[in-house]
Amino acid sequence: MGAQNRAAGVAAVPTEQQEPAWHLLIESQGPFAGPACASFLRDAATLAASGEAVTLLLLQDGVGAAVEPGAPTLADPLARGVRVWADDFSVAQRGIHPDDLPAAVRVVSMSDVAELVLLPGVRVVWH
Repeated sequence: MGAQNRAAGVAAVPTEQQEPAWHLLIESQGPFAGPACASFLRDAATLAASGEAVTLLLLQDGVGAAVEPGAPTLADPLARGVRVWADDFSVAQRGIHPDDLPAAVRVVSMSDVAELVLLPGVRVVWH
């Protein structure tokens, strides 16, 4: 039946094995709120290591994970291919200059975040 559907121009039903899910993990608490931030960043690294596409958004106090002493917790997620974003408003509100962030951290606006959230198949987790 699958061959008949393809021959008739009907698209095959997508399966989770065809494309990895895209995960948007939002860290809003930061390393100064306790060990949960580091655990959340490890979750991002684990998802990426398993082949999932992961973007980690640092928002509000979460941007503290991108500056010392929190920045070392980003090493593993970045090494495993996690795309790390920092909210531009949160960065500015905390007096952080974008040049003070690790080079791999991209400062983004909420319109960038909205574009990602609205893509089909994106899974959002907020911490």
